[in-house]
Amino acid sequence: MHAVELSQVTKRFGHSIVAVDNIDLVVPTGAFVTLLGPSGCGKTTTLRMIAGLESPSAGEIRIKGQRINELPIHKRNLGIVFQNYALFPHKNIAANVGFGLKYRDVAPDEIGRRVARALDMVRLPGVEERYPAQLSGGQQQRIALARSLITNPRVLLLDEPLSALDEFLRLQMRGELRRIQDEFGITFIHVTHTQMEAIALADMVVVMDQGQIEQAASAREVYDDPRTSYVARFMGGHNVLSGTVLGQEGGAVTIKSGTKQIRLTAPPTPPATGTSFEASVRRDHVRLNRAATAGDATGLNAVSGRVAGIEYQGTWLKITIDEACGEEFVANVPDNVFFADPLKVGDAVLAQWNAEDVHFLDGHAAGPARTPQSTPATAVASA
Repeated sequence: MHAVELSQVTKRFGHSIVAVDNIDLVVPTGAFVTLLGPSGCGKTTTLRMIAGLESPSAGEIRIKGQRINELPIHKRNLGIVFQNYALFPHKNIAANVGFGLKYRDVAPDEIGRRVARALDMVRLPGVEERYPAQLSGGQQQRIALARSLITNPRVLLLDEPLSALDEFLRLQMRGELRRIQDEFGITFIHVTHTQMEAIALADMVVVMDQGQIEQAASAREVYDDPRTSYVARFMGGHNVLSGTVLGQEGGAVTIKSGTKQIRLTAPPTPPATGTSFEASVRRDHVRLNRAATAGDATGLNAVSGRVAGIEYQGTWLKITIDEACGEEFVANVPDNVFFADPLKVGDAVLAQWNAEDVHFLDGHAAGPARTPQSTPATAVASA
């Protein structure tokens, strides 16, 4: 039996705003599932409908096979961790963590034992008598997590739980969330707009946009094998090469992208001349050479342009190339490779990649190039 199932769920606000648009989603029991997307994509509304803070306009939500559309929040046995922690400032930590047990006929001694156990789970033993203001942001987040875990929830819902933390604490808490989920096997449904947080934590990433699901798959599949150009662009690890097919010859397809013609390894199913075509290549699979020594820029699996930006990222450098195709093109170059022959802004370069690194999107044919702010096609998520 799955932990959570959404079937043809829609949420409307008024007559014109569709926040969630006819989505299907299956959350396996014991999985860490992340809803990922930009602001306004519908991820938080989806979480709130599961929690019972919003009612679906259409469709059905089930937890462990039970329909819960009309079930009150307090009968769903869900834990919720909010972005702002929602701790009571005038209550000590013991009262905050044990708050959910006060109305469940749990004896005071048992509440004390369960509070201590919950604090051990989040590695904050012995803070029962302190108050929220006496704790750091990361510690307050752990207290909010302990409060949600103390009721032994069927599912734990986390709404942007790390967004208020600085980068160091965020990385620390990220590890704690994964540890707790692995150790206790509770189903987590987590909302974030941060791509790296999603792929670091989740067993399944659900990429959303404009109320619909673009792709739902393992973190590795979403990053390495994006289904659509939207996912490839939003995840940030791919360059998208899109254009109109000019022709195909000798295992290569030629497309017109912006003002340039690009020759790519052809897909198994030949695209028709005049149709739209989209493929992608991972940024870390791109090699850069100086254009003066790199050969003909019209070769297979290559684009040329000039360096428009250089960003040092520690072990690699992000090199942005303009004039390469119809949109930004990026190469992630290892630091030892870059510093052996450093480039500077304005240098002419040729970007090349191997045939096996070409990834075909959307069945190779799509409409005009889409960006992460445009409306996607309907997608269905499953485990």
